[in-house]
Amino acid sequence: MLSGWVVDRPGPMITEPLVRVGRPKPVPGPRELLLRVEACGVCRTDLHLAEGDLPPHRRETVPGHEVVGRVIGTGELVGRFAEGDRVGVAWLRGTCGSCAYCLTGRENLCPYSLYTGWDADGGFADFTSVPEDYAYALPEDTDGRDAVHLAPLLCAGIIGYRALRRSDLPAGGRLGIYGFGASAHIAAQVALAEGATVHVLTRSERARELALELGAASAGAAAERPPEPLDAAILFAPVGDLVPPALEALDRGGTLAVAGIHLTDIPALSYQRHLFQERNLRSVTSNTRQDGQEFLALAARIGIRVTATPYPLDHADRALSDLAADRVNGAAVLVPD
Repeated sequence: MLSGWVVDRPGPMITEPLVRVGRPKPVPGPRELLLRVEACGVCRTDLHLAEGDLPPHRRETVPGHEVVGRVIGTGELVGRFAEGDRVGVAWLRGTCGSCAYCLTGRENLCPYSLYTGWDADGGFADFTSVPEDYAYALPEDTDGRDAVHLAPLLCAGIIGYRALRRSDLPAGGRLGIYGFGASAHIAAQVALAEGATVHVLTRSERARELALELGAASAGAAAERPPEPLDAAILFAPVGDLVPPALEALDRGGTLAVAGIHLTDIPALSYQRHLFQERNLRSVTSNTRQDGQEFLALAARIGIRVTATPYPLDHADRALSDLAADRVNGAAVLVPD
């Protein structure tokens, strides 16, 4: 039997939208892997799904898309992985492979894309399945990469990496990061390793302390002005009110990348104050598998430090509640019993 959580009736966490369930263990189909879950990161997207900011794609779906698991079964035609292998499951679960976006290296924009924990059951459970073509090979614990600290790399890390690239940060440039949770604290380390000066703006005092520990040049409150003009900025906080001050903080020709899948409404922008002098405003949509492969290789090379808070799988609802209340420092990660 599978033991896990589903989103029953989306709403604020106080309404208990997550419900514990027991189900038959999934059976892998052709080109699919059956995994025993070792750890699953808790992403803000899971919170958006639970609270109804993102409409459910199907009823009672198991959330979770930062999964570290061990292959315990394979369907027909599986060729890349075998039982016993350690693999990662990320947000992107399927694309058509034949549309104009897929054929030009932009599968993240595929109109027929499918997502783990939204279109199919994810990792808030002790078992899950994944199409082999969308699974990532992961290292063993022997190099110090335990499952709890690997799991956040599979979405927080990958999306943060794509957002950093979308921000067009020049070599040695000045980067502003708005919000400093799971994804931001990983992206900051990539930027620092590549020689950037990083300024962090976030409402959490603990997050500001973490930012300075990781090497940020400054850490201030969310709406503060950074100490110098920015070449690029990334908005990780799902707060549209931060878009105008982030744009205003950009130097001429700078770019603001908005990393979240959900954002509250953006206030009216002043062309002269916020966009003139060729400032750019960009969104970030999902990721490609190439993004994932590049980032995981880079993370291994530079030694990303993941700050993680483990929760027993039994406490998935508490983990999401803590995330909603900004009580998580770094990343929350579920660990099955």
